[in-house]
Amino acid sequence: MKKNPLLQLQALGQSVWMDFIRRETLLSGELSRLIEEDGLRGMTSNPTIFEKAIAGSDDYDDIRAMALKGKSVAEMYQALVVEDIQRAADLFRPVYERTEGRDGFVSLEVSPKLAHDTNGSIEEARLLWATVNRPNVMIKIPATSEGLAAIQQLISEGLNINITLLFGLPRYQQVIEAYLSGLEIRAGQGKPVQGVASVASFFLSRIDVLLDPMLEHELRADDPDVEKAGALLGRVAIASAKVAYQIYKEIFTSDRFRKLATQGARTQRLLWASTSTKNPAYSDVKYVEALIGPETINTMPIETINAYRDHGEPERRLTQGVAEARKMFQYLPDLGFDIDARTQQLEDEGVQKFIQAFDLLMRALNEKRTAALGGSVDRRMAMTT
Repeated sequence: MKKNPLLQLQALGQSVWMDFIRRETLLSGELSRLIEEDGLRGMTSNPTIFEKAIAGSDDYDDIRAMALKGKSVAEMYQALVVEDIQRAADLFRPVYERTEGRDGFVSLEVSPKLAHDTNGSIEEARLLWATVNRPNVMIKIPATSEGLAAIQQLISEGLNINITLLFGLPRYQQVIEAYLSGLEIRAGQGKPVQGVASVASFFLSRIDVLLDPMLEHELRADDPDVEKAGALLGRVAIASAKVAYQIYKEIFTSDRFRKLATQGARTQRLLWASTSTKNPAYSDVKYVEALIGPETINTMPIETINAYRDHGEPERRLTQGVAEARKMFQYLPDLGFDIDARTQQLEDEGVQKFIQAFDLLMRALNEKRTAALGGSVDRRMAMTT
């Protein structure tokens, strides 16, 4: 019998997390099965995932009860997502303990409307951390310029942080700096850095989705750089990941980090996010196969998990073709691409997409609440969203 490729990833040093959450999955035993049979080691969520789970299903029959108790839409939202995160964290708790806090995490994001609000992000992160009250929860903070200060502060307070919506290499270096500075502040205060966990979630497929149409235009043009465009088509995201991993290895073997490591600090692992393939012309496991390497995480939607279990071919490839990946970043300016501007565009668009999903969810909850109350509209809706 063919070995489960998902379990082989674990043997190669990569943890598989699932980019999905839904109450039925938690209660039906499906998540427990994935943990036991596929070696699933963690779970991530975001506003889009919760919008699909809560607004797009009938799993949440406690909405009516909360409405009848007079809960506002904001209160209902927090109660629903916190309960799901707590349930998931409890199911992953044995993984967390078995791996001594290296894996077994479940991530919950602050409101996307706080993406450019440092103080608001800090306050909500503290609230969520205390409310969920599980050692194996991670609070997600976007890698915006305002988010960086929040990340440093929260790490210094000992919270586990998942940095999300990370697209560009310069911003990734800033994310690492925020993490290390937060640990150094904490250590300087005489507080333990052991057990503080963080991951840097590098979003990948969206990079190719943005750049591929532009590169295809270059291929159709009568341009002397057409070969460079061909070399980049469908490959910039993976090249970004390969270079990011080299940055990771360099910084987390530096003297600066070694000083923290002697006190028990752990590396901030790279997490490959947005790994579902958007272009049907590409392999459905494209953003898994090329990015297998030790001390990394790949968080996959359930469709990608199923696909990889079926026809994945695990092999350490993350450190292959690094020189070629670096060369691709030299080609981009020749073709007129400012990659830093493009990744900033992706960050801005990512924030807006999450805000839109969050607003859709709040409207859906308000409609469910209204129906439960026989048509009584929640007039606090506008104030709480």
